Amino acid sequence: MFKMNTATEQILDINKIREIIPHRYPFLLIDRITHMEPGLKAKGYKNITSNEPFFQGHFPGNPIMPGVLIVEALAQLGCAVMLLKEEYRNMIGLFAGIEGVRFKKPVVPGDRLELSVELLKLKGPIGKFKGEARVDDQLVVEGEVIFAMAPKPQDRKI
Repeated sequence: MFKMNTATEQILDINKIREIIPHRYPFLLIDRITHMEPGLKAKGYKNITSNEPFFQGHFPGNPIMPGVLIVEALAQLGCAVMLLKEEYRNMIGLFAGIEGVRFKKPVVPGDRLELSVELLKLKGPIGKFKGEARVDDQLVVEGEVIFAMAPKPQDRKI
């Protein structure tokens, strides 16, 4: 598994991202991580292309990236931030809630969705990130993502 313990400007490409988080096509919504401070904050992006599977039905003739998927992209970036911390390496990040999410502008094919997350608080395995998504330096989505770190399914005791 990819390891990183300090702040870095190292770019994490799609292959390294796949080593960190469990998401796969068509639900892997981060193309690159451009800055990472494990357990604290990160920046990355997703290139929005016209062949994204969700554009087939959202909406024919007027493709707009579903807002819920933008929030999911922010959550995936936050998940990567936490999974690079040694104490969370063998865990999975789960959505626990969202607060104050606002959608400011549609995201369409050809856009580069710039993502950033910053940890606001962490108590045990539960935490909250502030997230922002931008296109051409314009804010398109902002809000807070609440998460829980949990054992991977094969490690869970029932």
